[in-house]
Parts: sequence; C-alpha cells; structure tokens
Amino acid sequence: MIEEIKQTYPKAYVAINEATKNSAFSMASDTLTCSLLRTLACTKPRGSFLELGTGTGLSTSWILDGMDKDSTLISIDNDYQFLSIAARFLIQDKRLDLHCIDGGEWVEENKGKKFDYIFADTWHGKYLMLDEVMDMLNPGALYIIDDMLPQPNWPDGHQEKATKLIEDLENRNDLIITKQCWATGIVIATKKA
Repeated sequence: MIEEIKQTYPKAYVAINEATKNSAFSMASDTLTCSLLRTLACTKPRGSFLELGTGTGLSTSWILDGMDKDSTLISIDNDYQFLSIAARFLIQDKRLDLHCIDGGEWVEENKGKKFDYIFADTWHGKYLMLDEVMDMLNPGALYIIDDMLPQPNWPDGHQEKATKLIEDLENRNDLIITKQCWATGIVIATKKA
C-alpha cells in the first residue's frame, strides 16, 4: 500500500530527477527515503544540517523542502559532474551551501562544527570517519543513513561492511537507534543529551 501513496514532490525534484536520468548517476536515494528525510528535517527548526554525498541533489531537494527558512544545509560531494546538477536547480536557495570536495578532507577541516541533522549518504560519515562525524552531532541531533539492505550495485564484500557499521552503531552508548527494513534499509539515530 505505501508504494501507492502519492508523494508531493519538492519544486526542483522533477527537474533534478530528469537531469539525473540523463546522467550516469545510479546511486540516488529512493522517494520513500527522501520523503522521510523531508519529514525529519521539519523537526529541526533553525537547524544546522549536513548532507554527506549530494549526488545530483535529489535528496537535497527533499531536505530543503522540510527545512524552515532559518535553517542551513551544507551538502558536499566530490564529483563535480553530479554536483553541478544539484547546483543548477538548487543554488538559488540561500539556505544551501554546496561544496565540491572529498568527504574525508571536508570532515577533517570541519571537525569543530556541530549539526542538528546529518544525512550520511557516502563513505565518509558512514563507513569511514564515523567517530569524527558522530562528534559533529549536537545533543538531540539526528543521524540518518540509507542503503542498509542489500543493494544490486553493492560490490563483493560490502555486506560485511554494512553489517559492521550496524554493529558499530549499536555498540555506541551515546546514540538511540532505530533500524528499519523499509525502503532501502534506513537507520535513524539520535545523539543522547
């Protein structure tokens, strides 16, 4: 039934989705995940948001759609070809700050920053530099990851990495986590106060 529920899409989403189909980008978050990202963004008024892995900006458009006018979003990706699609359709939104940089380099340069919401959709902040990104969460902040259920594009050995990531998150005493076998497999964590 959930697949039949009509979603209201963000203004820029349809154009970004069309441009994404015409690119070689194959790692976009699905609509169910994006809808959840928007809803969760709405829970952080005047929030400071971070997206690690902009891709073409599909999920970025949903996060922005859920944010209030006083919130800010930093979104990073290391592939200019895909990031330029996001920039083309979203750069007019003054709440958005796009960066074309390696995720590890950005995290290293910004260790002191704090966020109310982090969507980690790339290696850094998920499979690499997890502790450093967890340190960026404010108390009560949300940490969200997707693609935790097996995906057809996973390389050999990736299942073990995903299993270890879940174990690492479960073993942390500073988080409350929820694992969902829904969409592509979502994990939502909240940083304890």
